[in-house]
Amino acid sequence: MDKLPAGFEKNKVEANRMNRINISTNTPWEESVGYSRVVRIGPHIYVSGTVAADENGHIQGEGDAYLQAKFILGKIENALAEVNANMGDVVRVRVYLATNDAMEGVSKAHHEYFHAVRPANTTVVVAGLANEACLVEIEVEALVLNANDQLSR
Repeated sequence: MDKLPAGFEKNKVEANRMNRINISTNTPWEESVGYSRVVRIGPHIYVSGTVAADENGHIQGEGDAYLQAKFILGKIENALAEVNANMGDVVRVRVYLATNDAMEGVSKAHHEYFHAVRPANTTVVVAGLANEACLVEIEVEALVLNANDQLSR
């Protein structure tokens, strides 16, 4: 994709003889901490832990774990599209909850995005997230195989 959505930035880096593509959504933390929203090397795609922050750092769905998870998964879906992948390519999801009370809403959103895909999933309740308004943080890994790639059974 040549034209990125507003707020996205693509950076290609040569690494280990494979093209490495870094995608930034230009949230304030990506630059100050030094990370990318998405890294793709060959068929492997890694999406950083993502919270419900918009491009200005404002938390969306404050106080509502379902709305935060929906916002996050939409953000992840858009980021995957920038490296020619989609939610159907996701093989692993890690979910970090700020409270156990967030489980029901987050699970509902996760089901809406992944009920047909059924990736591996780990969900944990943590002592807290970096921003107190965040109820959930989600990271994913995806694998994009071309038509010639076969998995042995």
